[in-house]
Amino acid sequence: MNLPVAWSVLLVVTAGWNLLIWPRFWQRISADPRSRDADGRPTRFLVVHAVLIGVSLASALAVGVLGVLTLL
Repeated sequence: MNLPVAWSVLLVVTAGWNLLIWPRFWQRISADPRSRDADGRPTRFLVVHAVLIGVSLASALAVGVLGVLTLL
């Protein structure tokens, strides 16, 4: 696949940014009092954010792989 080097680098940087930011966001979400109910079970707040973070990390991985492949 041919892609200008600048776009490939942008994809790799974007992936790195997302792989750096989302785990830190998870730490904040999991520590939030809204994440667990009185019995300690996960709330919808935690589940929705876990799905959001999981999809974002998978997307970041795919974008990063694409960026690296287009650089080669």
